[in-house]
Amino acid sequence: MERLFGTDGVRGVANLPPMTAETALEIGRAVAYVCKRHRDHRHRVVIGKDTRVSGYMLESALTAGICSMGVDVLLVGPVPTPGIAYLTHSMRADAGLVISASHNPYQDNGIKIFSLSGFKLPDAEEDEIEDLITSGRIRDIRPTADEIGKARRIDDAIGRYIVFCKSTFPDELSLEGMRIVIDCANGATYKVAPMVFAELGADVTAIHDEPDGVNINANCGSQHTADLRAKVLELGADIGLAFDGDGDRLIAIDEKGQELTGDHVMVICADRYKRIGRLRNNLVISTVMSNFGFGRALEALGIDYAAAKVGDRYVLEMMQQRDAVLGGEASGHTIFLDHHTTGDGIVTALQLLAALRDAGKPLSEMAKLMQLFPQEIINVDVARKPPLEELPDVQTAVRAAEAELGEKGRVLVRYSGTQSMCRVMVEGPTEEATGRLARQIAGAVQKSIG
Repeated sequence: MERLFGTDGVRGVANLPPMTAETALEIGRAVAYVCKRHRDHRHRVVIGKDTRVSGYMLESALTAGICSMGVDVLLVGPVPTPGIAYLTHSMRADAGLVISASHNPYQDNGIKIFSLSGFKLPDAEEDEIEDLITSGRIRDIRPTADEIGKARRIDDAIGRYIVFCKSTFPDELSLEGMRIVIDCANGATYKVAPMVFAELGADVTAIHDEPDGVNINANCGSQHTADLRAKVLELGADIGLAFDGDGDRLIAIDEKGQELTGDHVMVICADRYKRIGRLRNNLVISTVMSNFGFGRALEALGIDYAAAKVGDRYVLEMMQQRDAVLGGEASGHTIFLDHHTTGDGIVTALQLLAALRDAGKPLSEMAKLMQLFPQEIINVDVARKPPLEELPDVQTAVRAAEAELGEKGRVLVRYSGTQSMCRVMVEGPTEEATGRLARQIAGAVQKSIG
């Protein structure tokens, strides 16, 4: 049997294994069982979700499973993933569950788990939950009578999270006079994000903020910024902010319509943090997917950096090991450990806006702190995921590309941890070289396992 948990919880096509109501019920039961060991009190689990139509089905199944184990459920409805992390810790719950497939299309869904501290669940507890389910042991544990849990809705969850987000923006600063366009990806930020920035004084225009259950991430949000760019230019806005479906990513658009990556955002924020004395250990953590220009920019600023494996949980792990407060991914996950336990798109946007206000410069000027090297990323759908080193054609193509690039570029080929996909990344001295070599490698991958 394939492993249930990937790099970011459980994920798949809704109503097909593993994302079925039956599996969700057992996940709920197993999470509740593990939670009951934490403290001697009436145990509670927070459940939130994004705006996918399948969220109703999975929410009901998780709730039934948790209550069947004698644990209460606090339902908060559509709230960004980082909001669930905050609420779990703030409400002294024993765990937080998020029903979301992040940036994936609406037909997918997933379940992420946060511990009582607001961090993603440790590997050991995740492994125990998986074992309880796959072994079938969880099916034989059945409290009865008054030991069965209850479920209730928390009506002010969004308000609590808005207050938290605003608290991360410096008291001495304001967004008055700033025109901001927000792309909510028809996802979990559609209520929260416009209110946060408006309450701090900004003139806010929101787009893709009318979810219908099936339009989440559809040609919008952090992976599809064309509409946001157009609206920024149309309105003459100072900045555009694009979130993904569950609100833990941010991609920014400057006033000239140019897209900034998560790497740009980290460099801009690291520069401010160093200047105000908050960059602990003078260190930023990224991943192996960060652009060549990211490291060069930090070196020019006199800031140290290190690269973790791809995945925000691995970034967080290295941040904790090396006592860093700032880290993230080029895809837009950014973690500010002095503010939150996980990547938060709204909090990231507020730190970026604070940097702009402090510097008194437009975003296009701040973006010049980092020069992007030509990079080509091709995502190849795959039918299976055998070890890449066992694919001769792929290895031949990789070696040929590395030989051509020498020290002027790099190649990275890896499987996605959340999708049936192989990611081919090439960086090099020219657009022509990077594109050509990436296509050659991707073609080898397609031929071998596509």
